[in-house]
Parts: sequence; structure tokens; C-alpha cells
Amino acid sequence: MHNATDGGVTAPKGFQAAGVHCGIKKAKKDLALIVSDTMATAAGVFTQNLVAAAPVVLDKEHLAVRPFARAVVVNSGNANACTGEQGLRDARAMAQKTARLLNVHSTDVLVSSTGVIGQHLPIDEILAGIDTAFSGLSCTGSNDAAEGIMTTDTFLKEVAFTCVVDGKKVTLGGIAKGSGMIAPNMATMLAFVTTDLAISPALLHAVLVDATRKSFNRITVDGDTSTNDMVLILANGAAGNRELGSVEDPGCREFSDALEALLVKLSKMIVLDGEGATKFIEIKVKGATTEEEAERAARSVANSNLVKTAINGEDANWGRILAAVGYSGITFNPDEVSINFGDVPVLQRHYGIDFSEECAKKVLQEKEIVITVDLHQGTAEAVFWTCDLSKEYVAINANYRT
Repeated sequence: MHNATDGGVTAPKGFQAAGVHCGIKKAKKDLALIVSDTMATAAGVFTQNLVAAAPVVLDKEHLAVRPFARAVVVNSGNANACTGEQGLRDARAMAQKTARLLNVHSTDVLVSSTGVIGQHLPIDEILAGIDTAFSGLSCTGSNDAAEGIMTTDTFLKEVAFTCVVDGKKVTLGGIAKGSGMIAPNMATMLAFVTTDLAISPALLHAVLVDATRKSFNRITVDGDTSTNDMVLILANGAAGNRELGSVEDPGCREFSDALEALLVKLSKMIVLDGEGATKFIEIKVKGATTEEEAERAARSVANSNLVKTAINGEDANWGRILAAVGYSGITFNPDEVSINFGDVPVLQRHYGIDFSEECAKKVLQEKEIVITVDLHQGTAEAVFWTCDLSKEYVAINANYRT
């Protein structure tokens, strides 16, 4: 059982945050700092793109040394990706600067960047900005931090939940950024989660991976997996519960459910804010032989530009959906498939293709649309979330660097 609350990443006990303008962008906040008052257990999941940004490389190194951290420092407006040795030096400089302010080792700081690829960071401005952010840390600073990590986002993405573990109130908070270049295969864009739970490093990582699989790995905007994708979580134990060390421990399920709910909420916010999006689309595939096959089919439909443009044009073109399932690589009998738009059947088993265009059109005129594909092969199912593809998406990304 979990409940929504306010405060984002500063909702849990013992966390502060700040967001400032350091000069990467012309006027908007472009630097965020999240700090735990004490050393926190840390875990992360990262992009599987072979072209990985410097902060991704650095954070993997730091978490391999030891899975603990005191802070996360993030800049927006510049991805620090494809920047070679200079990029790694700059990422390390961000960690080292933050570590000196906290009087900890640089491996106790995690780094993240987002923005334009292939440009070196204005590192002097960023280091000065870290000083400014540090002096502005606040237990109510989550909103500023959420603003500091935005790029083409049109609204802040900030969530918090509470649950009970070992008789103690445990709080989780998260912020995320993402609007375009969204097609996760591990995480999605950037997301930072804090919690005052006491939990072992191995269990925290396992729970994060599972929750990410059911949330950030179930969304897509445009089919592009970023060079900078990451989800990081810090757990500082301030709630006072007995440390969770196993999935069998009392309260682990409650925390896992709350974390999944938090990541799903952030994931849906990203889809709702998809670049140029006018519609939020839930793709549900059921009747599959395995959950993996259901997910593969749903991902294929959600990534189809032809499907997404048809939804943008409010065209009940179920053939594009069936075709996307067909090239997903799963095994199924096309004769057995049925497809619904909302509660309107548009394809019935054995190619029953008579349906009401008028009723289907009404469903597609809504801002939130559910498309259900039933394979009638088994009992497994999976859900994917995506958005439509509009002319505005092309305009935004044709002029991204300018």
C-alpha cells in the first residue's frame, strides 16, 4: 500500500536539492544538485547504447568501486557525449568539485548530463554553478532541481510516495526529464530517485532493475535510445527501518510496489510530454504465450511511426498495428488476433473486419487512447505507453541545435 505525497526528491528524510542557472542555457536553470545528509546506498541502470556519454561511463566506474553516494550533480543543455577524454575529465571535475564541498571522495558523487551531443562542457561555468547550487541546497529544493534538468520538456516531472516498511513510514521521491529521444532499453533519459529506506546495495539494485523493466522500459516516444539514459537511486536509511536484505523481508514488497508506481508515474509524464505529442497511447497486448513476447509485440506497435502517425490523424488503421506485431519477431497465428480501440472492436478473430468507423473515430479523438491487441495464444500480457507522432515533432527536432 502506498500513497502519493508532495516534495519530489526532497520528500524523504535527509535529502536536499537545488537548481540554478550556471550559463549553459541563455536564461533557464541548467544545473541540479541532489544531496543526502548522510552516505546513501546507491544503484543505477544505464543506457545500452554503445555510444555512451561520459557521465554514464563515470557513474558505472563509481558504483563499481562501491555502491554508495552522497550526491548527484546534473547539468542540462549539453550531453557531454562523444567528447572523448576531455569529456571524461569534465565529468570527473564535476564529481570532484561536489565531493570537495561535501568533504567526501569523488567516487561518492554521481554525475549526469543531458542536451546537445558532441560539444564540450563549459566546465568553468558548471563548476561555479555547483558552488551556487551547494549554497542554495534546501529541503524544499526538488522543484528547482526538476527544472534544472529539463531540455525540451514543457513541464516539470516530480513525484513522491509513502509506504510502510517494518512499521516505519518510508518515503520515496523522484524527478525525471524526457520528451524526445525516448526508446529505452534499460532506462529512459534521466531519472533520479531518493528514499529514506534502509536497504542493502544488492537488493536496491535488483528492485530498481525490476521496477525499471516495468516502467521506463515500457515507454517510447520516437524509437531512439539516448547516449545518456540513466536512472539513479539513493537510499539513506533515515526512516529507521531494519535494513532490507532480501525480497523475502517484511516490507520489501511494499517498497517494490511503491517504487514501481513512482517510476510508472514518471514514465507516463514523459510520454505525455513527448515532443509534439497530442495523444497519450496505451498499447496493451494480451493472450501471448509469455510476458516477453507480449512486451516485444507491444514495443513493436508503440515504436511504429506508421501507427503513431495514423493515431495523430485519427485514422483507425488497424492494419498497421497487425503488421507491427507481425514483424516483432514473436510467434503467433495472425488469424486469431483481435484488436480494439478503446471498447470498439476494429478487428475480430479470423479477419472479421466489419466495424464502425464513426465509433472508432470517436475513440481516436480522445487525448488518451487504449489499444488492445489480443493474440489468443496464451495468458501472458504486457503494456507499453507511447504518444502520437506529429508535424511538430519534426519541427522541434529539425531545429534542436538552433
